[in-house]
Amino acid sequence: MDPVQKQFNTLIQMMTAFPDEQSAVDHFTAIRWKGGAFCPHCGSTRVYHFADRRNHKCGDCRKRFSIKVGTIFEDSKIPLRTWMLAIWMITSHKKGIASTQLAKDLGVTQKTAWFMTQRLRHALRTKSFNRPLDGQVEVDETFVGGKEANKHEAKRLHRGRGGVGKAVVMGMIERGGELRAGVVENTKSHTLQGLVRSHVAPGSNVYTDEAAAYRGLQGTYSHHTVNHGAGQYVQHFHNHTNSIESVWALLNRQIIGIHHWVSPKHLDRYVGEMTWRFNARSMGEGERFNALIEQAAGRLTYKELIA
Repeated sequence: MDPVQKQFNTLIQMMTAFPDEQSAVDHFTAIRWKGGAFCPHCGSTRVYHFADRRNHKCGDCRKRFSIKVGTIFEDSKIPLRTWMLAIWMITSHKKGIASTQLAKDLGVTQKTAWFMTQRLRHALRTKSFNRPLDGQVEVDETFVGGKEANKHEAKRLHRGRGGVGKAVVMGMIERGGELRAGVVENTKSHTLQGLVRSHVAPGSNVYTDEAAAYRGLQGTYSHHTVNHGAGQYVQHFHNHTNSIESVWALLNRQIIGIHHWVSPKHLDRYVGEMTWRFNARSMGEGERFNALIEQAAGRLTYKELIA
């Protein structure tokens, strides 16, 4: 059976499908080169294969390479079969997995496990979307960060309230459809409305709270608001932002329940992980697993990660 066609919906089935390292390499090769072999250095399709089935050589630039070159697995000493265990865990666990737990499960150091999860989040990063959201779209933002009351007195920000000192995450969700979410610099109208206009098709029904930053959407969209400040959460059955609020609850459970704390520097990667998994929620376990492998192109070095 072609490696891409292997079917598995449980972890046991996956490990049975890949009993050794070569079977894992063959599976990854079949997915990455499903359109034909190519050189990761120059893009040439004149590729020669060595008998060990792990090394290849370009017929044009004459460079030797493995299937992992040019991917998140490049220069990793971790066996590809072990990587596949990590892929299963980050795509199958609904709130992801902490690097401390992954280190125990794989028998590696916490530092190695953290780098592995960050490489996988690099693969899960949000790509450019061809189809804008339309129909009924809910838009909202949330603040991520510790409470001022829980900080040491010397580190508290004594000005303002609410989102002071916290990172801002904005999200847009099409009811019954896909989610777009990411860290934004601020909650000013030109920032938030600019993102809405970039991701939502004109003429759509847009639902937000009463924040002043969203004033001005009417005309391009049919803009509906719900006044959370007055205790209003649903109006006329359809006027609400409950769907995007559910997304923020999922994000909070991922950060607080699994990771406990996330650096603002890397927050966007964690939001991207949550967004990818949410948009792949209708896929089967094995289908999600292969979907991540298909996005494995693009190297991420440790030096670049911590810069």
